[in-house]
Amino acid sequence: MANIDAPFGLRPVGNIGGGQHMTNQFLIVDNEATSIFQGDIVEPDENNAGYIAVQEATTNEDNLGVFNGVFITKDPTSGKPTFSNYYSQTNVATGEEIRAFVYDDPFMKFEIQGDSATAAAQTDINKVADSVATHSGSTANGRSKLELDVSDFQTTDGQLKAVAFSSDPENNEMATHCNYVVIFNEHQYKKEL
Repeated sequence: MANIDAPFGLRPVGNIGGGQHMTNQFLIVDNEATSIFQGDIVEPDENNAGYIAVQEATTNEDNLGVFNGVFITKDPTSGKPTFSNYYSQTNVATGEEIRAFVYDDPFMKFEIQGDSATAAAQTDINKVADSVATHSGSTANGRSKLELDVSDFQTTDGQLKAVAFSSDPENNEMATHCNYVVIFNEHQYKKEL
């Protein structure tokens, strides 16, 4: 059976040292133009100090973590505080605080789907690759469509490091769209260690 082509961004599956999946809170600047979906990689906002934004390019080393949703102090439709799996200008009233929840532990493990360019191979494990930045997702469920660039695997320069294959029975065939377990190879906090 072929793997299912259904990207979902990065999904937390564990931590190198064990423990819980925890998020920390960061702010998104009011009226940020680019949407951020659950499972997208975020980085410090280059245009607004003290805020975060969706990853602009896969070749940078400023990855801060994985976006898990946003708390909006006032929904523009209901006028009530709201949690959403994704951020968009359309789901936030102007002038409201936008508090993002981010998995920012540089040693967390995530599951991500490989893209359709190259089939998975056992030799991918312990190699690094960049993600395929799509800047898109589903407004129905808030999930990202970010994927791993399988054709980019190499030994040193890459955003994410493959540490295993997923145990998902629908996406563990050595073919395109195989699900990988990865950790950050390039991370904002790892630069400081």
